[in-house]
Amino acid sequence: MLARANRVIRPDEFRVAVRRGRRMSTAHAVLYLFPRQDAAPTRFGFIVSKAVGVAVVRNRVRRRLRAIARELLVARPTGTDVVIRALPGIDALDWQTLHDEVTKGFDRAVDRMVAST
Repeated sequence: MLARANRVIRPDEFRVAVRRGRRMSTAHAVLYLFPRQDAAPTRFGFIVSKAVGVAVVRNRVRRRLRAIARELLVARPTGTDVVIRALPGIDALDWQTLHDEVTKGFDRAVDRMVAST
């Protein structure tokens, strides 16, 4: 589990990240990055709708995305809210494919965010 300081929890925080954040699409997920204060910790939130599957499948997808988020916390910029929206079909991916897709999408989004500032 991610520490409370590293989680996007409130609905208005999700809304701001999705509406005003930089969007990066991959084949099975959409990542939204919203920069906040530099000293603030990076936070992750996950949107896994019923279109992905039944509750067991959604929870498994969410657990896998949280595991990837824990790895991304280590060497990534601080002060960013990251919301990952899972798309249908993400549950069929093996671990390595999912990990590579989300990590590369995150890296591309960070590069674009840094280049635009």
